Amino acid sequence: MAQTVAVRCGLLALDSSIVAPPKRKTGGGRTTAKGTRPGEQRIANPTENERGVRASTRYTPPVTSEMRAPKPWVPVLMVALFVIGMVVIILRNLVFTGNNWLTLIGLAAILGGLYTATKWR
Repeated sequence: MAQTVAVRCGLLALDSSIVAPPKRKTGGGRTTAKGTRPGEQRIANPTENERGVRASTRYTPPVTSEMRAPKPWVPVLMVALFVIGMVVIILRNLVFTGNNWLTLIGLAAILGGLYTATKWR
């Protein structure tokens, strides 16, 4: 005979004999190596070069020389756009108080500097 414990929660009464017992913990993990079937042996490293590096199944194009070397003008342009944007916004607030276009130009220069910062390696 199963022992029942009733719990009152508002209008709903729960009976623990109806609920399934908790699952048994097994420790988790795979029982067979990934990519194999039960009873099948997996080869340790089927395709290695002389340095022990596995061959990739996907083609990776070589990196071009222009991608490797950072361009020296990128940080200069970034700092210049930041400074120009700040100066334009400061001048708009101190000298040219009636024109909102200068604020937009200054914000565009700062956003250009942020975009340039993402291109800097």
